[in-house]
Amino acid sequence: MQLSRRTFLGLSGAALAVSATAGAFAGWTLISHGAQPLLLSARNDAAGRHYAVGYSLDGQQVFATPVKERCHDVMPHPTRPLALFVGRRPSTESYLIDTRDGRLLQTLQTPADRHFYGHAVFHKDGDWLYATENDTRDPGRGVLGVYRLQGEQLVRHDELSTHGIGPHQLLWLPDGETLVVANGGIRTEADSRVEMNLDAMQSSLVLMRRDGSLISQERLPEPMNSIRHMAVAADGTVVSGQQYMGEIRDAVPLLAIKRPGQAFEAFPVGEAQRANMHQYTASVAIHSDLRLLALTAPRGNRVFIWDLDSAELRLDAPLPDCAGVGTVAEGFVVSSGQGRCRLYDCRQRQIVATPLQLPAGLWDNHLRLV
Repeated sequence: MQLSRRTFLGLSGAALAVSATAGAFAGWTLISHGAQPLLLSARNDAAGRHYAVGYSLDGQQVFATPVKERCHDVMPHPTRPLALFVGRRPSTESYLIDTRDGRLLQTLQTPADRHFYGHAVFHKDGDWLYATENDTRDPGRGVLGVYRLQGEQLVRHDELSTHGIGPHQLLWLPDGETLVVANGGIRTEADSRVEMNLDAMQSSLVLMRRDGSLISQERLPEPMNSIRHMAVAADGTVVSGQQYMGEIRDAVPLLAIKRPGQAFEAFPVGEAQRANMHQYTASVAIHSDLRLLALTAPRGNRVFIWDLDSAELRLDAPLPDCAGVGTVAEGFVVSSGQGRCRLYDCRQRQIVATPLQLPAGLWDNHLRLV
């Protein structure tokens, strides 16, 4: 029987789509305009020590920087060789790394009454960063910490309400000025992952402007369905993966979609696939060019790929403790907490999986490719 990530590693996390670059290795070729993609992720070693790492997809280690606290998502800077490795809830630290050599430029700390929720985004101009945080004076009240990049340091400038409880991932819509926020709806205290309000959850998908003003707030019909991780397509379609906090026997949809101008609703998923998610989804990615949607379900040790428009299931494949997912020109790269990372080539009708020459296992739930 496969162990879960929480049992085997104490790891968790999610991801998103990026553009591909070049190289030929492991029997397949990346279509590109430059050097090999750099895969950024959080990773442990066998002793449980935490690292912020960068690897070329041919398996060459670019850096492995020791960090004090375990990280969750990674946010690359849009134009500079920088990335913020964001602390996993309820971390009070995140790490600004030079992606050329792994040099630790800054340990970013939250104020005393805040902690990170694992995700952040840089604005397209590169000067501003927004991070989901918990207001521990009013546990669960969601805020976005607003930081300004000054040289090689992030300086806290302001904060905005997320118009919800327990915010997790946030992303930009294609205009680069509108934020979509997954408010998970779960109250947690400082220094704790204990859920305080499972009988009164208030999960929501929020669209908001950069100045903090609310555009819309939508909820799923199942109150214990926590909206966690998302992906955004080039046309503005938003897909979210949920973690259901109720009974394991409840048949609750775990994937939802908001197409431009339409309501937030369940994405059609077959019952066999829904059951194999075991009420838990991790990372989500959309390949806009191929119009495909990928999802990892580590509790069920499954990777799924659907046609984004027709909802046709294109792949339902085993991958032990599957973790982060991101896009390359051919399709998707998926990491694993226990096994080999893989490329899923989706350019033909039959999707072909190829193991990558990356270290096996110990990867956290999110990856970024730059």
